[in-house]
Amino acid sequence: MTSTPTHPTATGSAGLAGGVAHYENFPVASWLCPARLRAPVAAIYHFARTADDLADEGDVPAPQRLQALASYRRCLEAAAAGEPVAALPWPRVFAPLQAALTRHNLPVGLLHDLLSAFEQDVRYTASGHRYASLDELLDYCRLSANPVGRLLLHLYGVSDALSIGQSDRICSALQLINFWQDLGLDLARQRHYLPSDLLERHGLVQEDFEAGPARSRTDLDGAREAVVGLLCRHARTLMEEGAPLALRLPGRAGWELRLVVQGGLRVLDRLEQIAHRSWLDRVRVGRADLPRLLWRAWRM
Repeated sequence: MTSTPTHPTATGSAGLAGGVAHYENFPVASWLCPARLRAPVAAIYHFARTADDLADEGDVPAPQRLQALASYRRCLEAAAAGEPVAALPWPRVFAPLQAALTRHNLPVGLLHDLLSAFEQDVRYTASGHRYASLDELLDYCRLSANPVGRLLLHLYGVSDALSIGQSDRICSALQLINFWQDLGLDLARQRHYLPSDLLERHGLVQEDFEAGPARSRTDLDGAREAVVGLLCRHARTLMEEGAPLALRLPGRAGWELRLVVQGGLRVLDRLEQIAHRSWLDRVRVGRADLPRLLWRAWRM
């Protein structure tokens, strides 16, 4: 569901997390993460991953998913208020999260934003909502992806406006890259992320990308490739605008973010290699790409 993708490290989707594909936007206690921050990073990850499961796993109807997320939000409020969490649902999530909230003074509003994104996913998938524009999609990224980067910056003690803005660009780019990489999978699950206004300008509708008679129409290939190509170039621009942050963050944090940035850009390279036809094929970035990623990260 949400990604964005840690500063999401790219694990094949776009995950700042050492290779975790389920909730792709995290550097979960990777060797590049400073030892003193592994516990709070893992606590944030498990909080997000569990919420992702509540929103997206199994065949539970949407109203029940929303009820579960509402209960989960109440547990977050209790943990943030310092109430005992052992007797609450999900104690293995909220006990370490409460410790991280207390020790590191995490901005709890950012965790609430993540839950709002999961709730939006459930509602929009159930209703068949289609994003009207790229601006509306970026507003979703503000809830689903950007909070992860801001939480990590908080842990690293970085709070200036320039760094936060660049972090937001990286995280939004990673979320969007995840969408365009997983286009075929998302459409099959009735998740519609292609902006309607862009489709209209190219004479297309969402159904032209879905499995069925329209998908085999070769006369639509040029327009479909143009739409996904434009969206990928927009994501690349966002990533390049945010990339200087990786050169300013000190030590391991900066190197991890370099790999995150290069991982996301490598996914875009792969998409370009298949003429942006991600409604047919899903590209992957794996171990074989690591030498290239390390080289590109060093050259930054």
